[in-house]
Amino acid sequence: MEPFWVYMDSPLGLIEIGATADGISSLLFVEQRRSTSLSSPLLEMAQAQLDEYFSGRRRQFDLPLDLHGSAFQQRVWAQVNKIPYGQTLSYADIARALGNPRSTRAVGMAVGKNPVAILVPCHRVIGSDGSLTGYGGGLWRKTWLLRHEGCWSG
Repeated sequence: MEPFWVYMDSPLGLIEIGATADGISSLLFVEQRRSTSLSSPLLEMAQAQLDEYFSGRRRQFDLPLDLHGSAFQQRVWAQVNKIPYGQTLSYADIARALGNPRSTRAVGMAVGKNPVAILVPCHRVIGSDGSLTGYGGGLWRKTWLLRHEGCWSG
């Protein structure tokens, strides 16, 4: 468990945001609060930026992240983080951008391990055929996020 965490209500339900001294380390959709929060200025800034995002006033986050994963996961998350607001890429697009077009399945696995939903916008990654594929927070949340950003009409 992160040393600092807060809960916030959002249009997508309850969100738990965790942080270390180095940055935001988790953003999860949860059903209930697990304990009393222990906030920090960084978490307050994250809540404010998420509020701005949900209200349509922010398109890009400016928060330090403290993400832990394999070197490959880190590379995938960095590539996903480059997808602009309102646009989507496929898992195959990301594999090609990483220089290994045959790693589509591995890219999908790494995207699925993204510890900071929304902040690293894994919801912007879709299937090569344009279909919505898995999302840890549920496909209804992925659909909501893409519609919110104006890049999904399905």
